[in-house]
Amino acid sequence: MGHIKGADGAAGSESARLRHTVAEGVATVVIDHPAKRNAMTDAMWAALPPLLDGLAADPAVRALVLTGAGDTFCAGADISGLGQPGGAAQELAVRAEDALAAFPKPTLAAVRGYCVGGGSQLAAACDLRFAEEGASFGVTPAKLGIVYPASSTARLAALVGPATAKFLLFSGELIDAARALRTGLVDELWPADQLDKRVGEFTRTLVARSQLTQAAAKEFADGRVEQAAYWAEQARTGGDTAEGVAAFLERRAPRFTWTPPR
Repeated sequence: MGHIKGADGAAGSESARLRHTVAEGVATVVIDHPAKRNAMTDAMWAALPPLLDGLAADPAVRALVLTGAGDTFCAGADISGLGQPGGAAQELAVRAEDALAAFPKPTLAAVRGYCVGGGSQLAAACDLRFAEEGASFGVTPAKLGIVYPASSTARLAALVGPATAKFLLFSGELIDAARALRTGLVDELWPADQLDKRVGEFTRTLVARSQLTQAAAKEFADGRVEQAAYWAEQARTGGDTAEGVAAFLERRAPRFTWTPPR
């Protein structure tokens, strides 16, 4: 995703950080820790929620892509700094994962190479996952004797089903991209040289669609239906529904204006 230009920033040290750009309605967050195959340090886990908060509040952002620098998505958590695996470091990871899952706009993980451990945790928290054909996936706490967080386990099982979640968690084995696609862990597979193009095309589609529809659908699909009446009222008064119907009848592209409340 290095071809994207726009406002940028970084969180963390120069050797292990989260970089981000914003351009044409899309925020791209890059996991950048080349010395450890983009493993997430404690500082990187801690930096992700406030970074996402800022991007969520930015009206210029209509979708978010999470990816890794170079040819790896994320090889997990950097356990070299873990004093007690499963303690404070795991809490940081869970907070980051939850913040990503709660991001109010569409999120997409663009996966190359290894997507393992904490990398799979982050990818599963995104709404969608597009991967290159050579990617590998794994959930590896059983290799370290770590109890995988309850919320992360539930999210994984909801995504791939209980049997596949148990296979991944019990064994810690890696699976290839084709199997990830069959089980629902991945939504689309592309040759390595076509992944950027497809992600760009798809995010442009997302940016052109109604944020009202997307925000309501995200809540409902995640099982949060308590605000159904609110979303019905937004559809009635927010303008996007009337604009969408008018554009369809007039055979033109719609100009949706509804934005999430801040």
